[in-house]
Amino acid sequence: MRSNQPQTIYLSEYKVPAYLVDHVDLRFELFEDGARVHSTLSVRRNPESSEDGAPLELDGDSLKLESVALDGAGLSASDYEDRGDQLVIASVPEQFELSVVTWIEPRNNTRLEGLYMSSGMFCTQCEAEGFRCITFFPDRPDVMARFRTRIEADKSSYPVLLSNGNDVDRGELDDGRHFVTWEDPFPKPCYLFALVAGDLVEKRDTFRTCSGRDIDLRMYVEPRNAEKCDHAMDSLKRSMRWDEEVYGREYDLDIFMIVAVDDFNMGAMENKGLNIFNSSCVLASQDTATDAAFQRIEAIVAHEYFHNWSGNRVTCRDWFQLSLKEGFTVFRDSQFSADMGSPTVKRIEDVTLLRTAQFAEDAGPMAHPVRPASYMEISNFYTLTIYEKGAEVVSMIHNLLGPEMFRKGSDLYFERHDGQAVTTDDFVRAMEDASGRDLSQFRLWYEQAGTPVLNVSDEFDQERGLYRLTIEQHIPDTPGQSNKKPQHIPFAVGLLGSRGEALPLILEAGEEHAPAERVLELTEASHTFEFHGISERPVPSLLRHFSAPVRVNYPWSREQLLFLMSHDPDGFNRWDAGQRLAVDVIQSLVGAAKDAAVEPRLVTSYRHLICDSSLDQALVAKMLQLPSEAYLIELADNADVPAIHRARERVLKHLAISLRDELVACYRRNFESGDYEITPEAIARRSLRNTALAWLLMINDEEGRELAFRQFRGADNMTDRMGALRALVNSDYGEDRNLALEEFYQQFREDPQVIEQWFSVQAASERAGQLPQIHALLEHPAFDWKNPNKVRSVVGAFAGQNLAAFHSPDGSGYDFLAEQVCRLDDSNPQIAARLVTPLTRWRKFAPAYRQRMQAALERVRDKAGLSRDVYEVVHKSLAD
Repeated sequence: MRSNQPQTIYLSEYKVPAYLVDHVDLRFELFEDGARVHSTLSVRRNPESSEDGAPLELDGDSLKLESVALDGAGLSASDYEDRGDQLVIASVPEQFELSVVTWIEPRNNTRLEGLYMSSGMFCTQCEAEGFRCITFFPDRPDVMARFRTRIEADKSSYPVLLSNGNDVDRGELDDGRHFVTWEDPFPKPCYLFALVAGDLVEKRDTFRTCSGRDIDLRMYVEPRNAEKCDHAMDSLKRSMRWDEEVYGREYDLDIFMIVAVDDFNMGAMENKGLNIFNSSCVLASQDTATDAAFQRIEAIVAHEYFHNWSGNRVTCRDWFQLSLKEGFTVFRDSQFSADMGSPTVKRIEDVTLLRTAQFAEDAGPMAHPVRPASYMEISNFYTLTIYEKGAEVVSMIHNLLGPEMFRKGSDLYFERHDGQAVTTDDFVRAMEDASGRDLSQFRLWYEQAGTPVLNVSDEFDQERGLYRLTIEQHIPDTPGQSNKKPQHIPFAVGLLGSRGEALPLILEAGEEHAPAERVLELTEASHTFEFHGISERPVPSLLRHFSAPVRVNYPWSREQLLFLMSHDPDGFNRWDAGQRLAVDVIQSLVGAAKDAAVEPRLVTSYRHLICDSSLDQALVAKMLQLPSEAYLIELADNADVPAIHRARERVLKHLAISLRDELVACYRRNFESGDYEITPEAIARRSLRNTALAWLLMINDEEGRELAFRQFRGADNMTDRMGALRALVNSDYGEDRNLALEEFYQQFREDPQVIEQWFSVQAASERAGQLPQIHALLEHPAFDWKNPNKVRSVVGAFAGQNLAAFHSPDGSGYDFLAEQVCRLDDSNPQIAARLVTPLTRWRKFAPAYRQRMQAALERVRDKAGLSRDVYEVVHKSLAD
């Protein structure tokens, strides 16, 4: 077993591996009570290592060692040391073949790392350090080998046997068993190894590459899910075509496979040629998946496919470089999703997640750079900082270089490092060499944690026609880092005249054909930019397209925000102006007297949005969504969650009452009777309709209630059915809520993915998700503690979305989460470590809440046998 005594691993202590593995020959004998793994490694000393005579050290975890042989000769126990988490052989030749046989018990593997059982099938998850749970191996990403894998199992129970690469041999064995052998021609780190064995149905398609090769596409699912594969298959083909056209990347194997697995800690895994997906991230039909789920599936399928180059063909040297593959690939899948739908809406969705959750991470106890300097448990660093902020860092390079030079840089990166394990420095260097730009200062984005804060001020000199914009940057202190250096920040701006016209941005007097938008490059602690030829004080449009992951402070008046909502040509900034206005209004009501007035112009602006059908309806749908409670909490100091909740609900109800007739008209105008379509226009109509419905039920509107039940029972798609259910669940109609929940459950009780939505809609609702109801959900027959999706849909939804209930003044929500984290820590530490996150932000809240959250964290800390995963999160959270 792995030692629970945490040890910090430092980037500064990185050493090249003492030994390299050129080839791995695996044979799996799968049985009902376990699996015997025969591993033969072709090993040689690493010529780049200075550790001459170093012992061979192989990582292991939860393995029963049966035999070890060196160059065909069996070793006795005195020839090696089995430390449990390592197999050590003190003396080995320069080049040799090592054979190891281990016994493992996948059925008892509740951690879901390595080889485990899910719904009666064998499957694997090896990233980051799961391969050591299968056999002894140098489990690090810079050891890359070619794998050949033979799988043997009972044919009736496990007719489908899959692994990485191409199917090269198969046959029958005695006692009703059979085998299939797979060979991957490309060297890969062991974290990309995959195996699946089960009774699955196969869905096939083909894709012709740009060079004319036909790729065999296969999806494997349980028989009950056979009709839910079409969308993922179509998404895969769109991803393959897009990657050829935009990045020039052609798929390299003969087969590409996807398998859907119910029990999975993550969303999906990019194992070479055999992607294993959480079922919720690949299975969809209009009857069972919402619009958001369809879009999420398309993005995740693309993300894992894009990893074939940005992660597999070129992988990361060590886990400190995790964002090398994840940040770059998130950037690529965001580009893809923008091209497939509405670029503005996609940008809004990405930034909403970043500002709500990643900025909170940057300001919390687990704050770390995009390239961390140290960690205790690498599983804790699959974070929004690594993924989303890492993607924003790549996006900034794209902003600084432009699309053409960025493409040249990516081409050079793939060409230069194909088949290698490299670093973020290698990525940035390729961009520098291709473009001729010096990105030395820009590298600080990989090294410094925290969200830069830009304080912007301006002045207008009417006599000289001069407008000055001063931008000062600073980065708050984070754990282990202070006194940070200024970073290289691309800052996109525009200026608007009084009629809403875009003004030319003339930086030098006499400049002709000045653009209406510029990307200013900030490199110093303070910059002042002067714009000439300005005849009246303009309204600044700052950080257009959210050109950098920063906070911007500027003293916008409400009049200016209303103006930008109506006139800014940048769709993202129109939305952002609306969010800033709503935030200002809601914050003004936190703790205010009950008779305090709600800004009347907010109603006017929302009425204009609802009624103007000439506007981009996808953007309107986003602009009608008030800032979330999570975002309002993130913006607050000493947050009083119930007070924030009351203020937001007050504004929402005021809008709904004031706009009641417009909401009904919006609902009816956007009602559609044609075939269900996943297009930006159709998604916008459904979003507008369901937003209107939710607002109507917030004010207990009787017509809205009738519309909700009619939609709930007559819907031909899950988006409208779930939209109506959510509106009813969040209303004060208690009997209607219970009736709708029961009808929904009876209709979909046999579909695990839909029942996860049913759990979540209750757990996330203040009205349906108080602690007694949450405890009842945990006792429900459909709930399963071993299934991460079920746990997330109840415990995660309650603590992460039902914020008013979770932050109950009596601290009961905190005690509940601490109890569940301790329970899960014994079976699945990865999930436990992720679920404890809401408690780690305890310093953010008002004193009474802060003390109770801290006490709950301390109870988790004091649990006997605490896992390394949870230990790291909790101890860093409680550190002074």
